[in-house]
Amino acid sequence: MSIQVGDKIPAVNFKVMMADGPKDMSSQEVFDGKKVVFFAVPGAFTPGCSLTHLPGFVVSADAIKDKGVDTIACMSVNDAFVMGAWGQAQNAEEILMLADGNGEFTAAIGMELDASGFGMGGRAKRFGMIVDDGTVIHLVIEAPGEIKVSSAEAMLEVL
Repeated sequence: MSIQVGDKIPAVNFKVMMADGPKDMSSQEVFDGKKVVFFAVPGAFTPGCSLTHLPGFVVSADAIKDKGVDTIACMSVNDAFVMGAWGQAQNAEEILMLADGNGEFTAAIGMELDASGFGMGGRAKRFGMIVDDGTVIHLVIEAPGEIKVSSAEAMLEVL
């Protein structure tokens, strides 16, 4: 069963790329006491993620933060090196790039995607959520191949 509106975010560590290498960042550090727009993608550097999903948040970051959002976070089941490089390539300075390399967070919230047919193994579904002080207040899961309900524009409309 996947996470639902009203649920608390589980305690799991992400990895983030820092100047001196990967660092652990707990889900509490990401979500507690903050309003967070969080979106997950199946894979960094993949076409839909790189051409549409992440760029929409890069362009809309100021407008989203103007709505009282403390953090915009992008997560993928990729390692911290890949997420760091992808963030740099996309000029995503305003986006917290979270690596869920082992898929622990993805499994804990029930958002696993079997992408082995594409040679990608276990990944996260494409989804978006708004989290207020660790509690999910909005959750949308994309239909396969779509970037609509979790796009920056759609999330901005909800805010």
